[in-house]
Amino acid sequence: MRLLWKLVILLPLINTCSGDGHLSHPIFTQEPQDVIFPLDLSKSEIILNCAANGYPSPHYRWKQNGTDIDFTMSYHYRLDGGNLAISSPRTDQDIGTYQCLATNPLGTILSRKAKLQFAYIEDFETKTRSTVSVREGQGVVLLCGPPPHFGDLSYAWTFNDNPLYVQEDKRRFVSQETGNLYIAKVEPSDVGNYTCFITNKEAQRSVQGPPTPLVQRTDGVMGEYEPKIEVRFPETIQAAKDSSVKLECFALGK
Repeated sequence: MRLLWKLVILLPLINTCSGDGHLSHPIFTQEPQDVIFPLDLSKSEIILNCAANGYPSPHYRWKQNGTDIDFTMSYHYRLDGGNLAISSPRTDQDIGTYQCLATNPLGTILSRKAKLQFAYIEDFETKTRSTVSVREGQGVVLLCGPPPHFGDLSYAWTFNDNPLYVQEDKRRFVSQETGNLYIAKVEPSDVGNYTCFITNKEAQRSVQGPPTPLVQRTDGVMGEYEPKIEVRFPETIQAAKDSSVKLECFALGK
């Protein structure tokens, strides 16, 4: 009888450790990635992905800013398989870093840290901008001055009531680093009102600033002056292998 009990106990172990039931520790097949979420879409849902192989099948937990998320205390967070779903995300509660943990009897693995940030751009202040006065032939910089934001921005300018954006040429340049409009040599046809337009693609929102008046001074034509670089290369540029990099350089002078 004693021998029979030993066989009964050993047979399940032999079956578990052979064939398709071979024990294996968890290995990630998908880890969470950084997310930049539009602030204006706060009524929707964010999904942070996580999946792992292993036998027995792993179960999952999540950490936010190093602290375990308690799924029993709130419907705000829920597990969908190994994925973390965040309903109606809020900046004051959800911004930060997230990590997924996958566990089975052979151990626990911890994923990379994934950042959750919210993309936004505020409206420009409505105060009137100062008039910029220049002589004919003089170079000028019109400042955009983007409002508080998070996320990558793209810039464009309009002139007077023309709905088309100012086109860049040998005299005019719009920096995608600062948003400023640079005119190398002002002509009489340049006189008018200029408006900066900003688009935050990640926030899915565009804003426009108040117009900046450009007027021509009547006390003569600008003489020659030495060139001055207005847009410089950054000291350091981080770029992925095989990606394209655009370096800006623009100078005023005559």
